[in-house]
Amino acid sequence: MITVHHLENSRSQRILWLLEELGVAYELKIYKRDPETSLAPEELTDVHPLGKAPIVTDDEITLAESGAIIEYLVDKYDNGKLKPADGDRQKRAYTYWLHYAEGSLMPLMLTSLIVARIESAPMPFFARPIAKGIATKVRQGYLDPNVKRNLAFLEATLNQSPWFCGETMTAADIQMSFPIEAAAVRTRLGNDHPKLADFLERIHRRPAYQRALQKGGPYELLGVSTKK
Repeated sequence: MITVHHLENSRSQRILWLLEELGVAYELKIYKRDPETSLAPEELTDVHPLGKAPIVTDDEITLAESGAIIEYLVDKYDNGKLKPADGDRQKRAYTYWLHYAEGSLMPLMLTSLIVARIESAPMPFFARPIAKGIATKVRQGYLDPNVKRNLAFLEATLNQSPWFCGETMTAADIQMSFPIEAAAVRTRLGNDHPKLADFLERIHRRPAYQRALQKGGPYELLGVSTKK
């Protein structure tokens, strides 16, 4: 029996969505974040040493890392719907986006969050100009140019096909959902990236996505609610 160790307001929401798309039964254990630090509770380390969600157990198997979990669940439980077949020309794109989501895009979103917290953190008045100057340098010299380049790349991809691997949705789109939702918090996607905004609207309307929200609870991603 599959058990999903689900941390509220986290990447693990997309694992629930994947399981709903697959139609696989699972047990759900929900963990609450610390109200002061927003960190995961210590009890998650009883399941996996790093104590980070998502974590999935399937009988004697314990898996962490979203990409590894998605690959395992699709390989074991998919009927060919959410993964291109071996030899399919879209298989290479599937593998690429499955890893790009956390390897390239999500680090930029996390850096953006950290910089924003530095800018808003309470500190002595004499330190504020220094912190602001460092944050501005990071934004101008690294963060903003890279975010702009990556969002343009994603927009161009979805301008060629409705989904990242072509005409049908795959598990790679599920993997891509979280960093794109994070990007939507950081910027107004609809203004400059209508295809990305449309991608989010379409996945949010999916019955399986809605069922995942009902079971895992509506989540507020980086401070903005995704409840429909």
